[in-house]
Formats: sequence, structure tokens, C-alpha cells
Amino acid sequence: MMIPRKPASQMLKRYLDQFPAVVLTGPRQVGKTTLARAFAEKRPSIYLDLESPTDRAKLAEPEMYLARQEDRLVILDEIQRVPGIFEALRGIIDVRRSKGQRTGQFLLLGSASIELLRQTSESLAGRIANLELSPFTPEEVAHGDRDAGLLWTRGGFPESFLARDDSLSMEWRMQFIATYLERDIPQLGPRVPAETLRRFWTMLAHNQAGLLNAAKLGAGLGVSGQTVSRYLDLLVDLLLVRRLQPWASNVGKRLVRSPKVYIRDSGIVHALLGLTTEEDILSHPVVGGSWEGFVIENLIRASPLHADAFFYRTSAGAEVDLVIALRPDRLWAVEIKRSLSPKVSKGFLVACNDLQVERRFIVYPGEDLFPSSGGAEALGVAHMMAELHALKD
Repeated sequence: MMIPRKPASQMLKRYLDQFPAVVLTGPRQVGKTTLARAFAEKRPSIYLDLESPTDRAKLAEPEMYLARQEDRLVILDEIQRVPGIFEALRGIIDVRRSKGQRTGQFLLLGSASIELLRQTSESLAGRIANLELSPFTPEEVAHGDRDAGLLWTRGGFPESFLARDDSLSMEWRMQFIATYLERDIPQLGPRVPAETLRRFWTMLAHNQAGLLNAAKLGAGLGVSGQTVSRYLDLLVDLLLVRRLQPWASNVGKRLVRSPKVYIRDSGIVHALLGLTTEEDILSHPVVGGSWEGFVIENLIRASPLHADAFFYRTSAGAEVDLVIALRPDRLWAVEIKRSLSPKVSKGFLVACNDLQVERRFIVYPGEDLFPSSGGAEALGVAHMMAELHALKD
């Protein structure tokens, strides 16, 4: 079964029509290579896998090799394996610009985000666009409640979601986790024992949607809070964990200052906790945090590029799970409930008044849209994503 990645494909075409180069980031096995190869079928292209010694050898003299590919889109997969190539790409792009060739020259695929984007922004400023490919979203797999439940249970990695049954899906995710710990992370250079990092990752899963307490996590691991921050930076860089920052603007209240931490794919959360089926998840204490993380991740993906995302919490108990800042003076507030008859909390209403939000939403697991108390609108995650997509039109 093949699920089209239509939004990402459309954005990739748009960027390649505007920029000389595009860097497509995303965790391993999310479908970057599949998307790139499908796109390459539509135009003359060449594909190099930089994990292959043979393909890396072709770039021993990058200017010479790439100069011969002037009439083709060059796709370089796992670009972080050859970081020194960015300087060569800048020179090639500038030479071609002088000849009038300004767009659609290079597609760079990478599994790490922050460091890769730093390198490209420094070397290719003004010449490159950045696009992140996420796991499957509810809109991409929407064929009724069953698929939505499967997506939450198994997560959005294609091999996990499309597995024949829950057991095979779990087996794939466990292998995925082991591969990251034993091969991928060591290749990036950090000297972190695989067992320590697995314990840390599992602790984050138990604390899904919780406030970051580096000292407490460090005590559980026998390391310092500073070391915990370094481990967290690594998982954020690999696009496996999201740090959601608190709202920090002055509203005259005592605000929580610690970020909330989410493992970005719900299927990885469940695998780390040994939860194979939806029934397993529903009877586990992580169910609320898992659903919250699933919703937040998808809503952030659907938000306009210029939007910022935060949470809001005061020491007095006023709280918004997700604040989407479309502009500094235009805020949407989202409360997330794992209930088919959701109701807003008093703390949510107080927080909305504190922030003077434009719209209020409750996102729940159902499909119906209906008004709720306090001026909030109740709707499913796919409908909420559609509301955000409409802002881009």
C-alpha cells in the first residue's frame, strides 16, 4: 500500500521552483528517500546515497563531479555524512546563477536537523529552502475512525503504520529504536552509552507531555542535569523529541518557565513502554499525555510557517495545552481532551482571558463539530488541522 505524501510533495515542488537547493529533513525511515525518488521520476535526476562508500567516492572532487550534472537535479541522501560539501555547493550554485540557472539544482536529504540546518544556513544562505518531512498525519491516512486509531497507536512511520498487524508494527518500532541507539547516534559522534540513552528515552515516554525536570531525570540516570540537557538536545536534533516552550510574554501572572517535552511520534512512545494495542494504551497512565503529544505534533505540522507554538500555565492553575501564535496579537488556544464528551476546564477559560485569544478549541477523538462552553469549538484533530491549513490559502 502506498500513501501519497501530497502536501510535502507540493511544497517540495514549490521550493525547487524557487530556490537552487532544498534540504529535506526528517528522522530515518520517515519516507524522505521515497518522496525524493518519486519526485525525481518527473525530471532528469541523479541520486547518490552518501552512506554508500561508492557514492561518497564520487564526491571526492565534488566541483568536478557535480559540474557534469548541470542539466540534472542532484539528490544527495544522508547529506550529514559529507558536511564539507556545502562550500562546494555554494560555489557551483553561484557559478550557475551567473549563467542564468537559478532554481531546482540540488535536493539534500538529512536525518539530523539543528546541526544540518546550521551548516546549510551558514554556507548556503539565500540559496536554500528548508522542508521537514513528518511521519504520516491524520489527513494523509483518513479513511474513518479505525485508521485514526491506528495512527495514534502505531505512530506515523510508514513501515509501522502499514504493518499487517499490531505485533509486526511493534517489532518494527523496537528495531527502529535499537538501530538509532546502536548505529545512528554513534555515527553522529556523541559518546553516549546506548543503554543509558534508552533509559533516558523511556523515562521521557513515561513523562510524555510533562514539564522538563532535568535534575530529577539526572538523578534517575545517575548523571548531572547538564548531561540530561545534552541528551535531550541530541534527541531534539534528531527530530525525535519536541521541546514546547512556555508562553513568556508579560501577562501580569506568575508563569511556569520550564518547557514541556514530547516524544514526537506516538508509536515510539508506546513501543518504549511496551504498549502494543490500543487497548494496552487506554489502560495505561500515559494515555492522556500520549494523546496530547499526538495532537500537538500534528497541529504544529499543520500551522503556517510564520506561526509559533507555546503552552501557557500559571502557578494558580490557569492552563492552555497549545497556544498557536499566528501573530503576536492573534492567538488561538487549544485544549486537548481524550474524551468523547469533552468540556473545557475553568483553568482553560481563565487562561484564554489572560491571553485575550481570538479563538478557542477543544480537540477530542471524535469526528463531530459542536460548540462547547466558554465560546470554545469542539472538533477532531483532522478538522483542526483543516482550520490551520485554511490560513495558508
